[in-house]
Amino acid sequence: MTGQDEKEQTLNQLLAEMDGFDRAVAIVILAATNRPEILDPALMRAGRFDRQVLVDRPDRKGRIDILRIHLKKLTLADDVKFDEIAALTPGFTGADLANLGNEAAVLATRRGAPSIAMEDFTAAVERIIAGLEKRSRILIPKERRQVAYHEMGHALVALAIPGTDPVQKVSIIPRGIGALGYTMQRPGDDRFLMGRQELEDKMAVLMGGRAAEMIIGTDVSTGASDDLAKATDIARGMVLRFGMDDRLGPVAWDTEQGNFLQQQGMFWQRRRYSEETAHEIDQAVRGHLDAALERALDILRANRPALDAGAEALLAHETLAGDEIPRPQPVETV
Repeated sequence: MTGQDEKEQTLNQLLAEMDGFDRAVAIVILAATNRPEILDPALMRAGRFDRQVLVDRPDRKGRIDILRIHLKKLTLADDVKFDEIAALTPGFTGADLANLGNEAAVLATRRGAPSIAMEDFTAAVERIIAGLEKRSRILIPKERRQVAYHEMGHALVALAIPGTDPVQKVSIIPRGIGALGYTMQRPGDDRFLMGRQELEDKMAVLMGGRAAEMIIGTDVSTGASDDLAKATDIARGMVLRFGMDDRLGPVAWDTEQGNFLQQQGMFWQRRRYSEETAHEIDQAVRGHLDAALERALDILRANRPALDAGAEALLAHETLAGDEIPRPQPVETV
């Protein structure tokens, strides 16, 4: 028996059991799944699982309410504000917020504090998002310099473009499995829609690291691999799903993918367009990425002194936050 046969028999048995209930008996059947898009249509028809209740990630108000529950047994310092923690944690689930409280408590205990301060929550957010600090991972001077310019490139492009998420911290301390540094931006609000300009701004910020490496004249490194993957995903979304490319027009070439704003992975399903259209799509995606890289290059070339000063400050202090990050001049780009 193959795995597919087993799945079909299980489905058929479930459907038969659901159709066999006596309607005079009060029976309610509940089921939960993280993949509703792969359920068989027969399960979703009227009389079966026909009523769907979406349990989404909490919004800012929901995160505040959840934090009040998970943190009520902890000793908090006077500077802890639930609304500030909620602003730092967009996309966090209830389990993530519970883990955040535990991580903050551990950090406060390690520094011998009698209560958990806001700095502990900020550090816990960094640990959850970027991973544990790996100070034992020693970089050679050439790599360390390249990482400093890479991260400062992200930060300066983000600071130079009006309306982007504020840069909270830049660091060249290695974290997690492969991150040699990180740039942390603090979203202002929960977002459910994004415009074309906002997506182009995000791509430019992602390209800032590669652009900085190109400007200082070093051989481009593998450090931009994750940035390139994210930027490519945004560009493909603009072309394939959101009809944001002028050449291909307002057409959804890919209609089965999950919500882009929830970052539901890459585009993997079978295409529904010709080879000629596929070629045009590839060119359009490449065009958006090239434009984002050129925009980042223009910003950093115009702010080369700030780039050099920021990189030197990172090499000296390893982490820069808030006003410690040099402020670039806005650059008009097309």
